[in-house]
Amino acid sequence: MSRLRVLVVEDSLTVRKRLCEVLSGDPDIEVVGEAEDGKQAIELCLALRPDVITLDMMLPVMSGLAATEYLMAYCPTPILVVSSSINRGELFKTYEALAAGAVEVMEKPKANEIEGDWERRLLGMVKLVARVKVLTHVRGRFGARNDIPVVPSTLPPRGRQNCQIVALGASTGGPAAIVEILRALPTGFPLPVLLVIHIGEPFGTAFADWLDGQSPHSVNIATDGMALGKPGVYMAKPDRHLVVRNHRLYLTNGPERHSCRPSVDVLFESVAIEYGASAAACLLTGMGQDGARGLLAIRQAGGTTIAQDEASSVVYGMPREAAILGAAQRVLPLNEIGAALATLANQVRHE
Repeated sequence: MSRLRVLVVEDSLTVRKRLCEVLSGDPDIEVVGEAEDGKQAIELCLALRPDVITLDMMLPVMSGLAATEYLMAYCPTPILVVSSSINRGELFKTYEALAAGAVEVMEKPKANEIEGDWERRLLGMVKLVARVKVLTHVRGRFGARNDIPVVPSTLPPRGRQNCQIVALGASTGGPAAIVEILRALPTGFPLPVLLVIHIGEPFGTAFADWLDGQSPHSVNIATDGMALGKPGVYMAKPDRHLVVRNHRLYLTNGPERHSCRPSVDVLFESVAIEYGASAAACLLTGMGQDGARGLLAIRQAGGTTIAQDEASSVVYGMPREAAILGAAQRVLPLNEIGAALATLANQVRHE
C-alpha cells in the first residue's frame, strides 16, 4: 500500500520541522516537499502532485489564501490549513480559504498542549483530509462567486402550512456551501434561518461576523433565551447545542452527538417538535452522519427537507446518510438549494 504524500507549507522553520517530524514519524505518511511561501507551494504542488497539503495562512511572497485560490482552480488538492491565527483579520482569511476550497483547519501546537495530543490530532486530520475528493473552484480564475447565476429550482406547493423557519446543517466544505445559499436567497428573505456548522475554537469565534459580510442577510451567534421571529441567520455557538423551544433559542451543554457539539441532529429534532409541517431544513456537505436522523424527524413531522447532492458536495457523507434514510424529499445540487428555499418564502408572501 502506497504512503500518503504530503507537502508541508510553513514559513517558520521551527514549526515546519516539527510538522515534518510528526508526519514522517507515521509509517503511512511521506513528506514529499517543504515550502516556505505561497509561490513555492504552488510550484512544488504542480511538480510533485501531493495527496495533501498542510498550509499556513500567513506566508511571505504569496499568502496562504492566494495559494489556496490558485491551487483549487488549477491543481485541486486537499488542503489542511494549520494556523495559529487569533487576530480577526487573519481568522477571516482562514474562512476565505475554506470558502475557496480548503478542506479543514486546525491550530498550530501550543506550549501547554498535553504531550502527544496535538500530534495525534494532526495525523488524524491529515488522513481524514486525504479522503476528500476535492472539487475545482473557479474562484481563483474569475474572482468571487457571487456573480455566478443560480439555476432556478422549485418545490411543489405545500398546500398545508406556510413555512415559518429554515434550518441548515453543514460540516466539511460547509463555509463555501453556506455562502452560496445565502447569496442565492433574495434580499428581504422573510424567514429566520438557524445554522449549525462544525467549526471549533479558536476558528469558530468570528465565523458569524465573517459570514455576515458575505451576503445581504444578517448573521449572528444565537444567544440563550433569545426570542425567535425576526428574519436573519442565527448560528450555534461553538461547543454548544442550539435548540428551539416555545419560539425561543437556547444553547445547551448536553452530550455530544456523533462526536459533535453543536450537533445538527439536536437542532433539527427540536425544529421538528416545535414547527412540524411549517419547517424546512437542508443538510449540506459534511463527513459522518450528523443531521440525517434529524432531517428524517422533520420530514416525518410534515416539513420540507432537502439534501445536497453528491456531485456538488465536498464530502458526500451527511447528505448521503439522509438520502439512505429517506429523510430528503429532494436531493439537489448546491446551486439550486437557495432558489428552492426562496420558493418557500414566496409562498409565505403570497398565501
